[in-house]
Amino acid sequence: MTDNKDQPLKAAGAEQDDDAPLTQEELQRLVEEYDTESNFRRLAGPTALLVTVLGVTLSLFHVYTAGFGVFNEIVHRSVHLAFVVPLIFLCVPRKKEVKVAKNWLFSIGFAAFYAYITYDLYQSLPENPLSGIFLAVMAVLILMTLPWPVRSDNSHKVIWRDWIFAIIGAGFSVYLIFFFKSIFVEHVGDPGPDDYMMGVLAIVMVLEAGRRTMGPVLPVIGIICLLYALFGPYFPGIFGHRGYNILRIVNHLYVGTEGIYGIALGVTATYVFHFVLFGILAQASGLGQLFIDLASMIAGRQAGGSAKVSVVSSGFFGMISGSPIANTVTTGSFTIPLMKKTGFTARFAAAVEASASCGGQITPPIMGASAFVMAEMLGIPYNKIILIAIVPAAFHYFAILLMVHLEAKRLGLKGMDASQIPKLGAVIGRQWHLFIPLVVMVTLLIMQFTPFLAAFYGIMLTIAFSYVPWLRQKLGNKTIDTSGVLFPKRLVTNFEAGAKYSLAITAACACVGFILGITTLTGLGFKLSGAVVTSAQDLAGFIHSFDVTGLLTVPGMTLFFGLIFVAVACILMGAGLPTTPTYIILASITAPALNDLGVPLVATHFFVFYFGVLADVTPPVALAAYAGAGIARSDPTQTGMTAFRLSMGKALVPFMFVYAPSLLFVDFSFLQFTTALLSGILCVVALSAAYIGHFKVKIATWQKILLTIGGLFLIGNAPILLAIGAALVLLVLVPNFMKTPPAAMSAS
Repeated sequence: MTDNKDQPLKAAGAEQDDDAPLTQEELQRLVEEYDTESNFRRLAGPTALLVTVLGVTLSLFHVYTAGFGVFNEIVHRSVHLAFVVPLIFLCVPRKKEVKVAKNWLFSIGFAAFYAYITYDLYQSLPENPLSGIFLAVMAVLILMTLPWPVRSDNSHKVIWRDWIFAIIGAGFSVYLIFFFKSIFVEHVGDPGPDDYMMGVLAIVMVLEAGRRTMGPVLPVIGIICLLYALFGPYFPGIFGHRGYNILRIVNHLYVGTEGIYGIALGVTATYVFHFVLFGILAQASGLGQLFIDLASMIAGRQAGGSAKVSVVSSGFFGMISGSPIANTVTTGSFTIPLMKKTGFTARFAAAVEASASCGGQITPPIMGASAFVMAEMLGIPYNKIILIAIVPAAFHYFAILLMVHLEAKRLGLKGMDASQIPKLGAVIGRQWHLFIPLVVMVTLLIMQFTPFLAAFYGIMLTIAFSYVPWLRQKLGNKTIDTSGVLFPKRLVTNFEAGAKYSLAITAACACVGFILGITTLTGLGFKLSGAVVTSAQDLAGFIHSFDVTGLLTVPGMTLFFGLIFVAVACILMGAGLPTTPTYIILASITAPALNDLGVPLVATHFFVFYFGVLADVTPPVALAAYAGAGIARSDPTQTGMTAFRLSMGKALVPFMFVYAPSLLFVDFSFLQFTTALLSGILCVVALSAAYIGHFKVKIATWQKILLTIGGLFLIGNAPILLAIGAALVLLVLVPNFMKTPPAAMSAS
């Protein structure tokens, strides 16, 4: 339960073989191994030039539309996807499967599904001159999806199959753009045979793009949903339905905004892309280093200052970066070696960085891609999402900082040396210009300007103000660091990077379109939510029959078990999927269930959102923790478990704001807000002390048990449980607080 077995390094700052910082190349390999959003081919020659042209054009298209208005939603999303799918097959290397048999098994399953829907469509269409050509093209395409060996084992080389995938991948979206008037105006609701054939082609290519960027998990879920729509009459009980033919499915998913080109892709093609690009440009201009400097000044001098710098800097950096893994590697390359040198164990150092980095997706004002999707799905302004997210995010960082502080006190660690902490005047004088784009963008968001317009000004100002050091150098005739200046060549590089970093999230959201489309077509969401509610009620009734105290009511336990079921589903699905698709899928499926249990809609979405974010520190697929372990050279599994425990705030807060929606400023009551805030703080203190095993002095095992039980009681809103929980916690903490710590442990 605790890390009490971990001891500080034998000599702070002592050099060991595994303490040497990783090289830039090693850091890049970590990103490529764990971050699917950042794993790109290293191209050269004409192919590299083509990718640069496509990437820069896509970025310029989005910068223009952010400032001057988007096109018709179908056209805008089609243009976005017409660039993204070819870039996926040109930029993202083929996945190398260690088990060849497993790779072939998955690929044959995909190919069999593609063959089935191709033949089904062919049988469903009237005679058409293009039907034969369609069959031939699909047969070749299906064969190419199989993992045939290639002459070169260089995954960074674009083979001929990838070129064909890229061309076809652009074709189905270009088709909608060119024939928009015919499909959506003249023959709306009545697609022609050619439209259906392009629709099947779109389904195949989107699934393949998803498989290339994220692996098979999400595409397999998409295929299961499509099969569910096709074979509805064969499903038992409440999950059975009348079934839909391939024509209806293709019409629903391709020709409209319910499937591939639905809300998920729409948010990616507007809000998400713009803020991804802003984050890349801001980091290139030096904002990431500024955050580390500020964090050092704020927290560096305190006990365990190196770890607190990691938490604060990751929180700052997370505001402009939606990728926990990239955040872990970027700030962790500095903070993890520093934490190890100042006395923290490698495992704890990596876990702190990973847990803090995952907080970026829940930290206002920018947060991650899921927040923009949430604003669109809930139909509320993004500035309200920012307000709602403040208290939960504060709880997350409070929990991590408190555990870091208690661990530092337990080990008797000091703060950072004064020589390692930059001076405020020097930092402001050198980097003041980096604040302006962020401040302007946040101000526009708060003033209820559209997020993409705020991002437009953020991007433009970031580029403009990056030239301040260059102007100072020219005007002052002195040497000034100009590495952050976005000269034209660097600007092109970062515009290309912005396009590349949007590939995985776009592919994921296009695949999610299948799930959302089938959910609306078949009513799957209401059926699954009904099953959740029924299961929770049955389990609550069973436990209530054994309750002799009368404290455990059926409605209260039904809500509790419903939340547990949803949380487990989020963690299981999030272990194999990125946060955004996890959130979209579960919010669509579980929102009706939690609403039926009386949970406000906003609280439902934030509940799913928070547990989806936990995926990056939840073993067995804790990718952010594994990336941190690679930097720290610690055991990945143990690091993942430690990071999950350090993310306790993110796991507990969702239950708190479900029971007390005032924490999200929903149905606000000052009494409820104050009670929940105080009980939440006491809960975090209790569980943090129990986990670390220290609160001024060492905590005995029986005290840890009382703190854990009392802390869990403080999560709910029942007055009697809150009173019991507070009593148990204070029974342990107050006497400990009055004790004098041993001399060896009191160093600060």
